[in-house]
Amino acid sequence: MKLKKKIVLAYSGGLDTSIILKWLQENYNAEVICYTADVGQKINRKKIISNAKKFGVKNIIIKDLKDTFVKDYVYPMIRGHAIYEGIYLLGTSIARPLIAKDQIRIAKKYKAFAVSHGSTGKGNDQVRFELGYHYFGPKIKIIAPWRIWKLKSRTDLINYAKKHGISIPKDKKGAPPFSVDDNLFHTSTEGKVLENPKSAAPEFIFQRTVSPEKAPNKPSFITINFKNGDPIGINGKKLSPSKLLEKLNIVAGKNGIGRVDLVENRFIGIKSRGVYETPGGTLLIIAHRAIESVTLDKDTMHRKDQIMPRYAELIYNGYWYSKERFKLQKIIDLKKNKVKGSVKLKIYKGNVIIISRKTNSSAYSMKKVSFEENKTFNKSNVERFINFHKKRLRL
Repeated sequence: MKLKKKIVLAYSGGLDTSIILKWLQENYNAEVICYTADVGQKINRKKIISNAKKFGVKNIIIKDLKDTFVKDYVYPMIRGHAIYEGIYLLGTSIARPLIAKDQIRIAKKYKAFAVSHGSTGKGNDQVRFELGYHYFGPKIKIIAPWRIWKLKSRTDLINYAKKHGISIPKDKKGAPPFSVDDNLFHTSTEGKVLENPKSAAPEFIFQRTVSPEKAPNKPSFITINFKNGDPIGINGKKLSPSKLLEKLNIVAGKNGIGRVDLVENRFIGIKSRGVYETPGGTLLIIAHRAIESVTLDKDTMHRKDQIMPRYAELIYNGYWYSKERFKLQKIIDLKKNKVKGSVKLKIYKGNVIIISRKTNSSAYSMKKVSFEENKTFNKSNVERFINFHKKRLRL
């Protein structure tokens, strides 16, 4: 008896990937393996398993990748202070390379001939997934249903779901849901009323942050501890990467931190409007810059700032595994061993205020910055310094 070919589908258990699961079964004479990467999104394991079993799926794999996601993907990105187009902390972008890598691992384990994903034909994620697939499994076929099937719209999808008995979830207003992506680092919401940039984002779409107006009237204080460029604890207590980010998300979310409403330039050339919530990540990037300010020299800090836009763009475009990103990461991490200490933050109604920076580093000199007279800084050299730059001014 000839064994069926196998396809590994990135499966969430939701509407889109359930439709894709059925569509793959209808259009390919292959066994579909459902793979879910747990990167901290809201996940209902029973629902994923039961929904897949309805279609006769035998292999349903749910892999906990939360610590790997934060330690090996989020933290390196935080060290680079990556912000796309001045505002986006790249929450969706940074999860895709890890999911793609582990999906290919599963495909190789089960000797699958193909992998499949649920990214739309207009979005960035199709690029991010497929560049990751290619890096780790260049000979494995990629099936992108949104680019090849005859379902052209959300309405077509809902009709297909009704035809095949696939349950259609509702949003808080009883209508088909917004397009939502979430992980431990962020939540993004797109579609429906948000597609018109004139329309304000309705409050009910926010999932992990309260509005600043409804945040507590008393501030919260939190100290983030750093070592070798990464956060290692909160208020002096060591925490695993995922637990640390979980705690920051809770504190920041209840204080209205991390909301962003943006129109971004997608890699494939169109603009899109979305709402992002990155509560804990917002605290991390502010605190990391603060600890670097007292531990790193000027040239290192400025070099990092110069390369950051390109570094962020590479992540956004799905080039996490590119030689260029690896090269920039080496520059970013060159002196990360010097970045250690703690930063205390005051969090209040959507605002993050730096209270203090503590470190044993000698990069910041109290003597040199003091307005009291001292012998540690030779002010007579300043005139020569200025004269030198007067000449450069006209070059």
